[in-house]
Amino acid sequence: MLHQEMIFKIQTSLKPVHKDAGGCGCFHYADLSMRFPNGPDIAIFCERPEQNDEAVTALPDAVIEVISKGYRARDYVIGLPFYLTQGIKDIVVFDPYTNEVLHCRPSGYRKTHESPVELTLICGCTVTV
Repeated sequence: MLHQEMIFKIQTSLKPVHKDAGGCGCFHYADLSMRFPNGPDIAIFCERPEQNDEAVTALPDAVIEVISKGYRARDYVIGLPFYLTQGIKDIVVFDPYTNEVLHCRPSGYRKTHESPVELTLICGCTVTV
């Protein structure tokens, strides 16, 4: 239940930095079926992915993982490196048990915050984690 509450809270905080035309649409989906292993808890897209009845093949602009008990290693050791190699612009990993928020980018940027923190994503969204 905590995991789902945190996902909902984070999703409701997502908003575009610039509300003018041409900015990021900040389309976000929880537990979206995607064509890569272990889809993220929250996938963020600037443009809405094409709708179809199968798993989404488009890569998200940003992903957010919320740690569940027993899955910390999977999200940090498997998920984080995978997302970085795919070129996803922002990867956020939140541990609700410690309030640690790790924000990484493929450029090598890596910063740890304490929740709650508002992050500005490269795609043009802000999110409070």
